[in-house]
Amino acid sequence: MTPKTRVDVLPPINWPATLMFIITGLAAVTLVPWYALTFEVSAGAWILAVVLLAITELSITAGYHRLWAHRTYSAHWSVRLFYMVFGSMAIQNSVFEWASGHRKHHINVDDVDLDPYSAKRGFWFSHIGWMIRKYPSGINDFANIKDLERDPILAFQARHYLKIAVGTNVGITALAGWAIGDFWGAMMVAGVLRLVVSQHFTFFINSLAHMWGSRPYTDSNTARDNGILAFFTFGEGYHNFHHYFAHDYRNAIRWWQWDPTKWLIATLGSMGLARNLKRVPRVQIQRAVMEMQCKRAEARLVKARAAAPVLVNIEEVRARLAHEYASFKAALAEWTRVKDAWYESKKRALLQRLELEEANFVAQLREIERGLKLQAKRLRVLHAELA
Repeated sequence: MTPKTRVDVLPPINWPATLMFIITGLAAVTLVPWYALTFEVSAGAWILAVVLLAITELSITAGYHRLWAHRTYSAHWSVRLFYMVFGSMAIQNSVFEWASGHRKHHINVDDVDLDPYSAKRGFWFSHIGWMIRKYPSGINDFANIKDLERDPILAFQARHYLKIAVGTNVGITALAGWAIGDFWGAMMVAGVLRLVVSQHFTFFINSLAHMWGSRPYTDSNTARDNGILAFFTFGEGYHNFHHYFAHDYRNAIRWWQWDPTKWLIATLGSMGLARNLKRVPRVQIQRAVMEMQCKRAEARLVKARAAAPVLVNIEEVRARLAHEYASFKAALAEWTRVKDAWYESKKRALLQRLELEEANFVAQLREIERGLKLQAKRLRVLHAELA
């Protein structure tokens, strides 16, 4: 008899998670609409639902994800306590479980055996399927969160997670519903509906954000940038950037890109409630963009050559691309040299001379970065000629 493969043998069902998803999901699509059509849901209940959705989602994105899973900044104990309470209200497990699994995902992204929610195993698996069965890839040993285990707030949550999760969902929602004079309306839309919507918004990052969008920074994994998903996930939709620069507290780097999580963290920083906000140097981001542009331009050139091998202008474009890439490498080398010289000057410069030298080095670095931006524009022109 032929032994069964990994695909043939399904692991046991994770009944607590499965029952929660079934009960809350059915209630959201049946009980909530019935109640809304039979009774009047007050405007206050809908406003409460939106407020709690934003608070719980931001506690996941700014707390569970960017603070604890990636340590992109440090936060005051009061902020950490807030994140812990309302992150528990999102019912996405304790920080220990969440962060351990997420760190494992980043190290093993797209590996069908090691990535807890690998998108290469399909939409259903990466969205929710990985939680309803006890897959080996989803089992955490917590060896990768020793830094988090020292936080007493997180240790308290791990010991009392179920009580905190149930208590916040029932207690906070019920108290707020009583305060606005619409207890059952609040329980329906700010309790059940808000919870289901919040969870699936987060789950879309594991599924859709690895399947739908652009890859401007790297094509070494399936993560995508998607502005539509970013809107619904409080900035987490710029996932290609995040997977390449995971220790940057931002996911969106353009002023016009929607990333309220970044704005919240920056605001906390300005208030002294967050510190050590980590940002990737602009030149490293430009380097990633330029390398992807050069890679795609080269692929288009190969395709164009195969389609029309006798056209002279293709070779001209190829020569221009080679020149731009050589210039790009030279600019990076110069940037590194100037940066190293700046650090060395800080070690040996006298205090009264340091301010002048620093301004000189900053000016040199900015000039190099401006040159890289111009190169990026020229590469876009090359792409247009090859389209």
